[in-house]
Amino acid sequence: MSRRIIPGLLFIVIASAAVLPAVAMTADKEKGVLVQVTGRVRLVGSDTQPDIIISWEDKQWYIASEDAYKLKNMQQRIVTIEGKETIKEMKFASGRSAGKRNILSDIRIIAVK
Repeated sequence: MSRRIIPGLLFIVIASAAVLPAVAMTADKEKGVLVQVTGRVRLVGSDTQPDIIISWEDKQWYIASEDAYKLKNMQQRIVTIEGKETIKEMKFASGRSAGKRNILSDIRIIAVK
C-alpha cells in the first residue's frame, strides 16, 4: 500500500512546484511596476465620473479612481507623473478580449507645464 501512496505524493509535490511560481509571478505583476509618464491630461467618457487619462503619442494610461482628484483640475496640461503601472485585461460581455488597459495608481506629480 505504501508503494501506491508514494507515487501519488510525488505527483502532488511536482504539480505544486510547477504551480507555485506562476502564482507568485501573478501576484508581483498585480502589485505594479514603478514608472514615470509624461503626457496630456484628458477626461474621457460620458459618465458622471469620467475617466482621467494621460495620453502621449499612441499610448494611454488610465488614472486609478482613488488618485483622479490629483489631476482633475489639470485638463489639457502636460504633466510628468510617477506611479505604479498595472495592466488590466478588458473583456466584452461575451468573454472575448477587448484589449488591455494601462492603469496608474499611487501617483505622484513631478512636473506640470
